[in-house]
Amino acid sequence: MVALPMVLVCLLALGRGESELDAKIPSAGEASEWGDPDSAAPGSCQPAPSCQKCIVSHPSCAWCKQLNFTASGEADARRCARREELLARGCPPHELEEPRGRQEVLQDRPLNQGARGEGATQLAPQRVRLTLRLGEPQKLHVRFLRAKGYPVDLYYLMDLSYSMKDDLERVRQLGHRLLVQLQNVTQSVRIGFGSFVDKTVLPFVSTVPAKLRHPCPSRLERCQPPFSFHHVLSLTGDAQAFEREVGRQSVSGNLDSPEGGFDAILQAALCQEQIGWRNVSRLLVFTSDDTFHTAGDGKLGGIFMPSDGHCHLDSDGLYRRSPEFDYPSVGQVAQALSAANIQPIFAVTSATLPVYKELSKLIPKSAVGELSEDSSNVVQLIMNAYNSLSSTVTLEHSSLPPGVHISYESQCGGSKEREGEAGHRGQCNNVQINQMVNFWVTLQATACLQEPHLLRLRALGFSEELTVELHTLCDCNCSDTQPQAPHCSHGQGDLQCGVCRCAAGRLGRLCECSEAELSSLDLEAGCRAPNGTGPLCSGKGQCQCGRCSCSGQSSGRLCECDDASCERHEGILCGGFGRCQCGVCYCHANRTGRACECSRDTDNCVGPEGGLCSGHGHCKCNRCQCLDGYYGALCDQCPGCKTPCERHRDCAECGAFGTGPLASNCSTACAHANVTLALAPILDDGWCKDRTLDNQLFFFLVEHEAGGSVVLRVSPLEGGADHTKTIVLGCVGGIVAVGLVLVLAYRLLVEIYDRREFNRFEKERQQLNWNQDNNPLYRSAVTTTINPRFQEPERPLL
Repeated sequence: MVALPMVLVCLLALGRGESELDAKIPSAGEASEWGDPDSAAPGSCQPAPSCQKCIVSHPSCAWCKQLNFTASGEADARRCARREELLARGCPPHELEEPRGRQEVLQDRPLNQGARGEGATQLAPQRVRLTLRLGEPQKLHVRFLRAKGYPVDLYYLMDLSYSMKDDLERVRQLGHRLLVQLQNVTQSVRIGFGSFVDKTVLPFVSTVPAKLRHPCPSRLERCQPPFSFHHVLSLTGDAQAFEREVGRQSVSGNLDSPEGGFDAILQAALCQEQIGWRNVSRLLVFTSDDTFHTAGDGKLGGIFMPSDGHCHLDSDGLYRRSPEFDYPSVGQVAQALSAANIQPIFAVTSATLPVYKELSKLIPKSAVGELSEDSSNVVQLIMNAYNSLSSTVTLEHSSLPPGVHISYESQCGGSKEREGEAGHRGQCNNVQINQMVNFWVTLQATACLQEPHLLRLRALGFSEELTVELHTLCDCNCSDTQPQAPHCSHGQGDLQCGVCRCAAGRLGRLCECSEAELSSLDLEAGCRAPNGTGPLCSGKGQCQCGRCSCSGQSSGRLCECDDASCERHEGILCGGFGRCQCGVCYCHANRTGRACECSRDTDNCVGPEGGLCSGHGHCKCNRCQCLDGYYGALCDQCPGCKTPCERHRDCAECGAFGTGPLASNCSTACAHANVTLALAPILDDGWCKDRTLDNQLFFFLVEHEAGGSVVLRVSPLEGGADHTKTIVLGCVGGIVAVGLVLVLAYRLLVEIYDRREFNRFEKERQQLNWNQDNNPLYRSAVTTTINPRFQEPERPLL
């Protein structure tokens, strides 16, 4: 009874104490193979045997083409290193071969501020040549200025299944109203019309001959045979022609609910000549009251051949080969619309609105609107979708060659916004007329291109595009190339990038010997140790012409030195602050240590009050090395040292009260302490609390402590014993006593109640006053009847 509420209170208290941890997951941006060359680790550039292999190995690598740059026995591969290392080893800057990516703008027409119509320039630049070095990103600036009155082509694609009968009546008066609305935003508008039902095979359409001629329920109403897609009117600026052709149309019918809209969309996007699309903003308005068939549904009608992605309209504008090909997939429809630069507007009823919203997410630059039951709001719906699409600027690219990666940054209103998880496109929303937006397109190559590649960037829904000529830097363009150079043993080889490429049969760094001389033992003697033992060139190189040609990071006359065996700090050779030579780190200025890991600076060792390490340690590698007993970043903490309160408590007690362990010789032991007794001190956190005789409290304050003298201010004694333990025990005992009293009271009440009920039962049992014989509940179930005429015969007397 008592414990349950207490448990609930405890659980609530624990629940309030819980806290939530928010895990911040950094966004996953696209990383290159090497990363940023400016932040590359110093040891990431490795030696390479040629300039060509050097520059493709890592974006931070450079090649020194200076003649005789490498020392005796040192491999030419050591010419490949970071620029800083090569300069430190004495390579002149003009002898460095370090090609960098570049960009060249070939065409950049200015954007037309305030221009109108089809001739306005909205995208700049128009043509760029981009040269990429492997692993090195290049950032291209693209500008877009939305022009006023950009031309529009609108193709109205309508579902003519029987359920759209009421909508067709509304669409017949649509042409003039729609053109008037669009002419308010642009002077060049064209409109076209097409319709669709479904594939003319079972189970999509009834193949009964009578139903193929007249699929509508009533024989009296106007109805046309079913069809897959019918292109009725090519794009035109004549509103009367639109209304006239639509007026000739009539509904049709099919069996199942989904329609063949994907067939119609694909043909409208592929058959550009028949539709009459111009190179302007292209809109496709798709109206339907039901969902759509997609790839795989054709198998229900025995159609197994996938859609081939070609235009199949005949001279009458009919897609008669529809029964031969399956429905297209969502990806195929999205790719065809994107390739044709068509922006779809799905005007559908409320029942199918969620399906088309999900479809819109898979089709770039598309919009969805809710169509009323009779399509009365279709004009306003189209205008709202057009305004939304035209104010959204989406920059995307054509297919990339293997080994080239791209990402986007968008500046829409003034601040840079990185779009998309992997940066596949740049996008800005709510772009106004004559508003400029900026895109930074970053391109990076990880493989060499065999030939230049044309990459096209365009803003979806607009006709302009940027052409980027992609080239890759995969070779050095050294200016010292010289065939049969005198430097190479008087013409025994070709000089290229400071290295001799020997003719056939010649060997050596300068082509100074021939292969016939290799069998001579005298030549090998120069590649061995003085005692003649051990492998040639210490097993780290090749003996050529009596001299060692070392491999890798080896150097020395006999390749005895390993320039990659120095100490490492945090996994980096010489900590990144020095040069490794023959196993020893030669550190840069202001660095020291076996791995150059120490800085000679002392900024991190100086405390706020000055002094190195608080006087309790010495500074090493810009970090405090504390003396025994001290710790902390500045050696300002000492767990084994006494606090001021502990050091001066005895002097405070004997000086103020004459008690304590120093009471007998207080004047001698505490001669350095000046103790004053405060009448009414203000106690705060700076006061030290202690106890003296009879468990009384006193407080003292260390007011001054310097130069061996101390000033203490002591408060008067505070009488009274510490009753904390008594109070705690009393509280616990009181709680136990109250609990026992409550339990006993409860048990007493239960006993009294039980006794009263038992007495009442006994009293009622004794007051029973009815006769059980007269009670029908107690009558016997046996009835005895005596026949008065029956007389038992007398028995004879014996």
